[in-house]
Amino acid sequence: MNLLRFVILSILYVKVTSEPCNGTFPDGFKWGIATSAYQVEGAWNESGKSRHIWDKYTHDGLAYNHDRGDKAGDSYHHLEEDVQLVKKLHVNYYRFSISWTRIIPHPTKQSKGVNNAGIDYYNRLINELIKNDIEPFVTIYHWDLPLSLQEELGGWNSSDVIDHYVRYADVLFNNFGDRVKHWLTFNEPWVICWMGYGSAEYAPSVKEPIFTPYRCGHNILKAHAETYHLYKRKYFKTQQGKVGITLNTDNMHPKEEKNASHKAAAERAQQFNLGWFANPIFGTGDYPEVMKEYIMKKSRKLKLLPRLPTFNDEEKQKLKGSADFLGLNQYTTSLVEPYTTDVIGYPGDVDVKLSHDPKWKTSGSTWLFVTPWGFREVLNWIKREYNNVRVYITENGITDNNGTLNDVFRVRYYREYIHNLLRAVRDDGCNVQGYIAWCLLDTFEWSSGNHEKFGLYQVDFSDPNRKRTAKKSAGYYSRIVRDNGFKNDEELCTREKEVSTPGNSGSYMDMNYFIVLTFLIWTIKTFS
Repeated sequence: MNLLRFVILSILYVKVTSEPCNGTFPDGFKWGIATSAYQVEGAWNESGKSRHIWDKYTHDGLAYNHDRGDKAGDSYHHLEEDVQLVKKLHVNYYRFSISWTRIIPHPTKQSKGVNNAGIDYYNRLINELIKNDIEPFVTIYHWDLPLSLQEELGGWNSSDVIDHYVRYADVLFNNFGDRVKHWLTFNEPWVICWMGYGSAEYAPSVKEPIFTPYRCGHNILKAHAETYHLYKRKYFKTQQGKVGITLNTDNMHPKEEKNASHKAAAERAQQFNLGWFANPIFGTGDYPEVMKEYIMKKSRKLKLLPRLPTFNDEEKQKLKGSADFLGLNQYTTSLVEPYTTDVIGYPGDVDVKLSHDPKWKTSGSTWLFVTPWGFREVLNWIKREYNNVRVYITENGITDNNGTLNDVFRVRYYREYIHNLLRAVRDDGCNVQGYIAWCLLDTFEWSSGNHEKFGLYQVDFSDPNRKRTAKKSAGYYSRIVRDNGFKNDEELCTREKEVSTPGNSGSYMDMNYFIVLTFLIWTIKTFS
């Protein structure tokens, strides 16, 4: 009987210690769901709104299939319905962005001032969220620059835009800050500056990769710092909110893990990608040293003037520590190896080559590969690099091209990524305070139009009323939120999954499992 009891207890021990599903996030961990204004609102020319750079981009026919976001999911006219969809997910936060052109339609004409219809719309949205016990988590700028600022001033290539941005942010703090306690100054400045002003893949479709992305980044960083200090000086005492910034990055992993040059290349790529904006704010107040070194080296080689702008001491002091938290958008991993090229400009300055393992699962986007282990890896990189800064995951999700309701692949993506987040928080001590999934609805996905779909709720774009229908992933995500993690997720417990290294397959069976099973077999043989 004692032997039988020992066997049963040992089996139970193996089950509990080896299964990754039996884990919840710390008390107080927050959950959310996200959208952005242009991707869901529609009503592109209603209630006093003016044109922004994405209106022009899509009206010029530059998006996939000549799609436009003029109506998108029409959330502008489905405000109450969409808040109820958020509520059904049981989340704490709804992250959304405010459209600059709804608030200040004509920023270069000061006499025209603030558009009250825009203020009224976002007041309605914020109040409806609060009425339903959902906290607004607001992005000030999610890529929709007023067209007049681009055409008259040159957009983010010009430092003149900084004052316009700070004035706009001031209007938001003044009108909404009594109820909004989490602000994000910018969403993904890397995308704004490289894809908008370097590669021309995104609005405003400027193809100037040698100088302009760096000037754009410089101006955005200064606008961020000015806005942060404006809030602290003018509003924090009465509003008690937090101001952060959302940065995006792939996890940059060495293609050959034991190769020192590949490791150095991966670190360099991570600094040029995430460090470009994170190091001035969460690190030294300046650009990463490797970034300054490589850009200068290539500029000298081709006898060009310095291309990376510099911060003076006062600007460095203002930038350093100018965020209460880091918002992180993370989706995938790139394999990195050194690659010397004479191509000048971003990203040629980095001297790396990026690739992907053909064994990785794909998605509805050419750039998005399923690498949940990379999520944990990049969170640990942030922990080491920036003194375990407070982090909110502000986007994470996966696309398909048909908007299927039975989106089992999306359920698996969330299961595996959130599980790796759990391990980063619980096992590694990463200071992640919340997770906000991308995204609530199938949206207008920028240059990909309506073709790539991230939503937990399907939107029928052929229906003038834009009918919404819950996908399988909506129910699954709401369960994770309700449980604050994983409780008896059978598939997570039993399904063989990739181990936490790239290019391999296997299960989450760990050394505890092996040791206990070996000891159990030895005991049975010895005492039988």
